[in-house]
Amino acid sequence: MAESVYKVIELVGTSSESWEKAAAAAVLQASKTLRDLRVAEISTLDVAIEDGKIKSYRAKVKLSFKYGNEK
Repeated sequence: MAESVYKVIELVGTSSESWEKAAAAAVLQASKTLRDLRVAEISTLDVAIEDGKIKSYRAKVKLSFKYGNEK
């Protein structure tokens, strides 16, 4: 196998329903502009609270994708 290089970026996805949907939102958005997504790692889960109630779920996601020009 030839050597490969991967770049890691961090995104925060949000959802009014769940952390899973928040993470999926981040991956879906990234997939629109990045190619060869490889791994998603959830680094932080939290919630935004308003008036004593959960307003939104947030997932901080580290995404890796293949970096560089392919021949």
